[in-house]
Amino acid sequence: MPKRKGGRKTSWFTQFAKRSSFLSGRPVAFLGAVVVILVWAATGPLFDYSDTWQLVINTGTTIVTFLMVFLIQNTQTRDTEALQVKLDELLRVGTGQNVLMDLEELDEKELETIRQGYLELAAKARAEQLERRKKS
Repeated sequence: MPKRKGGRKTSWFTQFAKRSSFLSGRPVAFLGAVVVILVWAATGPLFDYSDTWQLVINTGTTIVTFLMVFLIQNTQTRDTEALQVKLDELLRVGTGQNVLMDLEELDEKELETIRQGYLELAAKARAEQLERRKKS
């Protein structure tokens, strides 16, 4: 297994998913996709716009899309989990409420109730800030 920062090992799939996700998000990847489409379109008259000619692009894009879904989901899940751990740590060491550390485990109704409370706090803070501005 390859090593990452701090000497910890990562799986080949994690390395592959991270690298693929990084590369697929680069402008050169987009340009490469545009070139592939342009070449395919340009060869249309050569193949008389046949069903096989259309099948080539349909099959290729379907395969790429299918595989990319899994790579992107892997990267997104890992990033979300890491972010959640970081937020939990901030709540633990900061002045936040420790009861919020497992919000991702609540159902939608409970989460919405807590969210509404924070929206009310934010609205109150904005109103107080507006009042302070008017006074000064």
